[in-house]
This record gives sequence, structure tokens and C-alpha cells, in this order.
Amino acid sequence: MKFLYLLFSFLFIFLMPLPGVFGDIRNPITCIKSGAICHPGFCPRRYKHIGVCGVSVIKCCKKP
Repeated sequence: MKFLYLLFSFLFIFLMPLPGVFGDIRNPITCIKSGAICHPGFCPRRYKHIGVCGVSVIKCCKKP
């Protein structure tokens, strides 16, 4: 029974979203105002993923 508690706590800690990984950008207007671009799929070379533009398929990418 102790194993289930350990498994639950392990899953709870490691499946939580990490703060700062995707930022607070969740729509295209905020993305463009921050000086970034909306790009489908992965971000181009030399760009950093900072959020999403509405749906998770379209990424908000900014030059570092």
C-alpha cells in the first residue's frame, strides 16, 4: 500500500508543468507585441520557443 502513495507522489511531482518553460504567451497578439513570430511546428534555427499562438501546434518564437 505504501508503494501506491510513493507512485502517486512521484507522478504528481514529475508531471506538473514547469514554471517558465512555455511562458505566459498564449495568443498571437501577445506574441507579436513581445517582438516574436508565430510559426507552425518547431521554431526556426536561432529562435527560442516562448509560448503558443492560440493552439499548441503554432509556436511563438523569439530571437534570444
